[in-house]
Amino acid sequence: MSSSRLEAFSDAVIAIVMTIMVLELVPPHGAELADLVPLLPIIAAYVLSFAILAIYWNNHHHLLQAAKTVSGRVLWMNMHLLFWLSLIPFGTAWIGETMFATIPIASYGVILLMCAFAYGFLVRALIDAPGQTETLSTALAGDVKGRISPWIYLSAIPIAFVAPYVSFGLYVFVAAMWIIPDPRIERRIAT
Repeated sequence: MSSSRLEAFSDAVIAIVMTIMVLELVPPHGAELADLVPLLPIIAAYVLSFAILAIYWNNHHHLLQAAKTVSGRVLWMNMHLLFWLSLIPFGTAWIGETMFATIPIASYGVILLMCAFAYGFLVRALIDAPGQTETLSTALAGDVKGRISPWIYLSAIPIAFVAPYVSFGLYVFVAAMWIIPDPRIERRIAT
């Protein structure tokens, strides 16, 4: 099976997840800038979550562009990733509406951690797919960001019980680390 159907389906799911998230944004009842102040946690959570989904979409696209084949295991690992990504709107709404309360921030970290693991499982499944070229394994060798991101999420979860805003800052840090595109796959495809 080619990766084009998988990519199209995943694009649609991620677009729906982003749409669901934006539909959760409710405008203020007043017309003054001050009316936006109570919404700042919701807006901050939305911006971070949108960035995270955009990063996953971008990296997923590059990953599948480099893949020659997909297997049944790849299909299931992709569904696993999409499941965790689909929970991001729930976590986003919960942290925004509770003003960054401890349990919602920790739960959001669990969702992000599981997204990171699921993406790693998808990468491994693609590399191991029968008929796959060396492009992916060569391009993704030495993936420092991919190895340290789960550790940052894992440390942010217990920190949420002491300092929820620090945890949120760690989630922002991981997103900022990934915003800079990783050119390894593009370079490898070009050669």
